[in-house]
Amino acid sequence: MENGGFEVRVIDGEKGKGLFAVRSYKEGDIIFEEKPFVSCQFSWNADYGYLACDNCMKPLENAEENARRLCGKKDIILSHMECCETNKELITECPLCGIQYCSKDCQNEAFQRYHKILCLQSRDKNDAHPLVQLNETWKQMYYPPETATVMLLARMVALINQATDKSAILSTFSQFCHRTTSDSQEIAHNLLRDEFVGQIDVLRQMMQNALNTENVPEWFTPEGFRSLLALIGTNGQGIGTSAFGCWVKNVSALEMPRDERIQVDKLIDRIYNDMEEVVGSFLNNEGSGLYVLQSAINHSCVPNAIIEFPYSNSTLVLKAMRDIQPDEEICITYLHTCSLERSRHFRQKALSSYYLFVCRCDKCLKQADDPDVTSSDDDDDDEEYDDMSD
Repeated sequence: MENGGFEVRVIDGEKGKGLFAVRSYKEGDIIFEEKPFVSCQFSWNADYGYLACDNCMKPLENAEENARRLCGKKDIILSHMECCETNKELITECPLCGIQYCSKDCQNEAFQRYHKILCLQSRDKNDAHPLVQLNETWKQMYYPPETATVMLLARMVALINQATDKSAILSTFSQFCHRTTSDSQEIAHNLLRDEFVGQIDVLRQMMQNALNTENVPEWFTPEGFRSLLALIGTNGQGIGTSAFGCWVKNVSALEMPRDERIQVDKLIDRIYNDMEEVVGSFLNNEGSGLYVLQSAINHSCVPNAIIEFPYSNSTLVLKAMRDIQPDEEICITYLHTCSLERSRHFRQKALSSYYLFVCRCDKCLKQADDPDVTSSDDDDDDEEYDDMSD
């Protein structure tokens, strides 16, 4: 598969496929942009009042409202509000269930693709709706920090049920990796550990009760549903949007007198400090999406590309972190940036838990003789990869 300056190639049985450059890229070059095939805001994130378009996750607050809520202060005033990209005049909602969108275009796209089936119809009867019960059950099993949501699965089923060409949608989903264990059968996906077997079956039955699953019966066998959870856990790309973050980026690019720049920078620092005290690291509207091209990109602990969301919506941009030569594999990191500086043992543990592979990138091969011990700093971060509750 070729698309301009890159192509997807089959590598081997272990890595499957990968993304390769067919021309040179300079540091900072955009390699591609991609909208998600399907995406969804995280359940707890939405319930805690992080306001995002239900289709593209664009913020529905303006930057000032966002800063006030996250700081717990109602008197914050931001200058240069022309740098805020939220247009509240365009916000619309489903007349039947009240779900909000950043624009009429997003509302129409959602309704045509999946929302017709997922619409709760009545705000007064939401609590008894099987989809609401499914979401609440998931939330009792899975707490922040979130890396997945069962509602993404519901959106996938609805996408197929509403599609005119159901085989084409199914074919696209089949392209994503959905292994439940590693090739050696020694590692199970983190969402599928033995202690969660009963919870997984409850979710499977509730999904069948909430949605028509006749078009995808293979997804709702016990093993099929495990495979679905592995699919969103392994392929789900985190999405983060922020009205305040977008304002910061735009206002930082403005030309202004030195004294004003100093005051603006001090305000930004003060607001971020206040946010950290109130909400910690939970600054963004957060969700997860499945991206066809992005899913072909392999991991490296020394990546040459990075994924960004510069438009403050779910459109993904892949950008070169350094110069890339023709025939060179384009790799990103599946880990948080700070985790790349952790020990090889920590990185391997995280990657095997969520992505079911042993990393053999240049950095890991150079550190192959390092002892398999975890540092005290790594111990503090182990909880990051253990989110599902008992």
